Amino acid sequence: MSSAGRVALPARRDLLGVPVSLTDYAQAIEVMDIIVARRDRGYVCAIAVHALMVSRSDPELRAALAGSSLTVPDGRPLVWALNALGESLPDRVYGPELMSRYCARCTERGHRVWLCGGHDSDALAQLERSLRQRYPGIVIAGTESPPHRPHTAAEDEQLAGRINADSPDVVFVGLGAPRQEKWMARMRSKLDAPVLMGVGAAFDFLAGTKRQAPAWMQRTGLEWLFRLSQEPLRLFPRYARTNPAFVAAFARQYLRERRRPPVAPAD
Repeated sequence: MSSAGRVALPARRDLLGVPVSLTDYAQAIEVMDIIVARRDRGYVCAIAVHALMVSRSDPELRAALAGSSLTVPDGRPLVWALNALGESLPDRVYGPELMSRYCARCTERGHRVWLCGGHDSDALAQLERSLRQRYPGIVIAGTESPPHRPHTAAEDEQLAGRINADSPDVVFVGLGAPRQEKWMARMRSKLDAPVLMGVGAAFDFLAGTKRQAPAWMQRTGLEWLFRLSQEPLRLFPRYARTNPAFVAAFARQYLRERRRPPVAPAD
């Protein structure tokens, strides 16, 4: 882990081989504030079922999730699964909501923000305009929409140089899972910014280029169904593969843990 390991981080719980942070919005924001204040280096992943399942066959992604400062449960099924294993999480930590709340915090405290990602430069410009309207006074130090392909080492170095020259406190990374998690792990040592935060679809939602699911669908875990209705050709193969696999894999973990003998109390 980065030097952010000196920060008191929330406990984690293994879920299908991924250590998921047992936290809420307030604690996640507090951890990021401390990392910024100490000028440490950390990164935050917000994962749903898709990233969790991909990590089971992708060692690079699995290492990126394990090496984060926080890997928060973005998807409500992850919260249900963790609570079934004996935890008591009140809610998920939704990436778009976490980004929104931390933009407000950055505005309040004068933190410098950098935006990396988006569908293209036009979409990123729309996000920047939207954030300036939502959070008057927010300091957006720079932006970049990288190409949608593997980056060369030279491109990584060039982008790191640009970001470091702008001296941001927080880099919001909207490259989509699992690309953004791998990017943060790979770039962490190259960037001076204390916090990198992978937020996925938050760029589209906060820019207003895509609709979010109604609140009742988010509460009941049906957000995936709403997103499927918006992008059926892209998302149907993903959901058809990962959702049943998640249920089956979690059932195996649940039964395995229930069969374990109780730990004897210490004398």
